[in-house]
Amino acid sequence: MIETSLDIAAIRKDFPILNREVNGQPLVYLDNAATSQTPQQVIDVIVDYYHNYNANIHRGVHRLSQEATDVYEEARKKIQKHFNIAKSHEVIFTSGTTHGINLVATGFTSFLKKGDEVLVSAMEHHSNIVPWQMLCERTGAQLKVIPMNLDGELVMEEYQSLLCENTKLVFCNHVSNALGTINPIKEIIDAAHEVGAAVLIDGAQAAAHIKPDLQALDVDFYTVSAHKMCGPTGVGMLYGKEEWLKKLPPYQGGGEMIAEVTFEKTTYADLPHKFEAGTPNICGGIAFGAALDYMNHLGFDAISQYEDELIQYATAQLLAIDGLKIYGTAKHKTSVISFNIEGIHPYDIGTILDKLGIAVRTGHHCAQPIMDFYKIPGTVRASFSFYNTKEEVDKLVEGVKRAKSMLQ
Repeated sequence: MIETSLDIAAIRKDFPILNREVNGQPLVYLDNAATSQTPQQVIDVIVDYYHNYNANIHRGVHRLSQEATDVYEEARKKIQKHFNIAKSHEVIFTSGTTHGINLVATGFTSFLKKGDEVLVSAMEHHSNIVPWQMLCERTGAQLKVIPMNLDGELVMEEYQSLLCENTKLVFCNHVSNALGTINPIKEIIDAAHEVGAAVLIDGAQAAAHIKPDLQALDVDFYTVSAHKMCGPTGVGMLYGKEEWLKKLPPYQGGGEMIAEVTFEKTTYADLPHKFEAGTPNICGGIAFGAALDYMNHLGFDAISQYEDELIQYATAQLLAIDGLKIYGTAKHKTSVISFNIEGIHPYDIGTILDKLGIAVRTGHHCAQPIMDFYKIPGTVRASFSFYNTKEEVDKLVEGVKRAKSMLQ
């Protein structure tokens, strides 16, 4: 039996969707790497906003606008505190991780030239590959790849050899969405800084399981999505060091991001508004803060301990199935188990699991280069959160066994 300081039965009552059935079976939700579920406490905050103070922010003298502005900016401060960010204006609200990455990639267009080099890891999500390819096409810079090994770990010796005076940017995920690998980002950041390169870390998969200290990491940029950590979709956060945010040009033009506009010239607003053109996802930002409150109330140490024990149990149970292979066996990993059964397409397994009420993800998980590395079309991905249980793992294992017996 998994021992934890968390009361999992009580926690599960906070998530209304966990009570529903799918195809006549109790829902077993194991697709948390795509989107986590939302507790009632966060749903209540969303409803309260639309019931009581729905108004545009930063622009009105009336009471509703002032109330919405105050709560929205309070959420920014919650994010600042959670990630240990030095200044609240270093927190940029975005629509999610992809938005944050593209903001930085577009901004660096004016800083790069032919002969410069950009490094990305071999285990990136497409959203942390394509923007850099586009950046290199615009500037003539060269994209280079930090290789990985069969365990799903970055080859750090090769990373060190790639670094040189031409390296201007390094991009890496904190945790691989396809493999669950926890990358050695502090080592990556420090080595990049030694050659004068800036570093962006994609924290989308890490933030639900690890509480990063961004000042201790000394990272230049770090970006996350709220919907991976019990918040709503369509909102996220980009952290940037003040010195970088001041140098980067605005990503979008419009209202809110200006100081003064004439037909001859426009001057830009101070941080963070310089990067927050237009009406933001006000309710989403407020709910993001509420989601952080919820998870911090549970405690990230307790969450991490429980999830580690849960994934170890699931790994052992799945590996007992003949012909099942797990991809991503790094020493340090979290949240994700990607697997296949010899001779069976992952989509077919996922389809049968759905009939049993078990939600997993199948395919290349927007990480096609990883699948090409392993020479496979994709995997079945089971991804876990603190509200999952050992009993749900058992249902997954029985479901995989049933799928195997039907398909072989």
